[in-house]
Amino acid sequence: MEFIKEVVTVIFSIFNTMSPYLLLGFLFAGILHVFVPQQWFSKYLSKNHWTSVLYATLFGIPLPLCSCGVIPTAMAMYKEGASKGSTIAFLIATPQTGIDSIIATYSLLGLPFAVIRPIVACFTAVFAGLTANAFSSHERALATIAQTDHKERVEVSLTRKLKMIFQYGYVEMMEDIGKMLLLGLIIAGLITYFVPNNFFTLFGNNTILTMFLVLAVSIPMYVCATGSIPIAIALMMKGMSPGTALVLLMAGPAANIASMLVIAKVLGRKTFLLYLTTLIIGAIASGLFIDNFLPASWFDVSNVAITAHHHGSFYYFKVLCSIILLMLFINTMFLKKKKNVPGTQHRAIKFKIDGMTCNHCKSNVARVISNLNSVKQVTVDLSTGFAYVEGNPTDEEIKSSVEAIGFKFKGRF
Repeated sequence: MEFIKEVVTVIFSIFNTMSPYLLLGFLFAGILHVFVPQQWFSKYLSKNHWTSVLYATLFGIPLPLCSCGVIPTAMAMYKEGASKGSTIAFLIATPQTGIDSIIATYSLLGLPFAVIRPIVACFTAVFAGLTANAFSSHERALATIAQTDHKERVEVSLTRKLKMIFQYGYVEMMEDIGKMLLLGLIIAGLITYFVPNNFFTLFGNNTILTMFLVLAVSIPMYVCATGSIPIAIALMMKGMSPGTALVLLMAGPAANIASMLVIAKVLGRKTFLLYLTTLIIGAIASGLFIDNFLPASWFDVSNVAITAHHHGSFYYFKVLCSIILLMLFINTMFLKKKKNVPGTQHRAIKFKIDGMTCNHCKSNVARVISNLNSVKQVTVDLSTGFAYVEGNPTDEEIKSSVEAIGFKFKGRF
């Protein structure tokens, strides 16, 4: 019982500290989603020039997309004519940060980490993008997708936009990262209980070895930018250096096995190796810089657990935010009824699509299929991986559309 009590206490402490900032971050994510159209990104990223690499990086940093969710967007940009450099820069910068993650980082790790994280993402992404352009011989993508950019835009009322903001920020975002956030909190609690306080001192001053161990575990694993925060702070409380924690925060969210396989397939092995190499070098170089050149007092996390026991007015506000966030999580994870395919399910063609992990993946699949002239309507069920299509599309049309943005077509069912 003591074990369960301590783990739950740690989870509550971290969740309570993060909740007000997470709610604010989800709100900003919804605003970005509604008011910044996707075609705006494509317009500025299609030039094979250093400016497009910089634009890709700056556009990607605030977007709340994980390493899986960023793949369809990046592949769509590439197929529209964006250079490999722009695509790689976007792939690195976007999942490492996100407006929700930056705000959550500030809530637990403080202002220095919240500022350093996007700066490191920016420099790493720009360096990787410029290097990719230099080695890719200015290749351009031939195929074009995302024809929604050319559709007539429909005016949406302010009321409808507000509903879309809350729907995306507090429902779809919770669906996408809620499970990973909960997993991160559980792992943080287990680390706090099982890992000895002097664990990382066993490595002595060999911080590079510790960083490579963190890389070996975090790169293949799927962890979102926000979900990695409680893990990082739990490890820092056990003696991990701030620089090594930054390696986890940057490399973990930026890659996973699924995303790496797609990048290798679409952009080529050479570009993939360049992507992975610059990601590792950027994370380690930044970690070493923090450990050796910045004041250790900037990254002191010893007071984080204490803040949960202060029963001031702000404490009760955080508890209220935690309750709201927990209710949103329960709603999206457990109470939300599975959406039925519109009454046309009996006459729709059913296609199996593999590789969708979040609502962003789902919307990209629906978008590229709906662009086909032979398609009247499409509904995608994320939970089953099926696309229900009204119309008369061929298997080859569906396959080329979904595989162009990095998903696997499994056939007609």
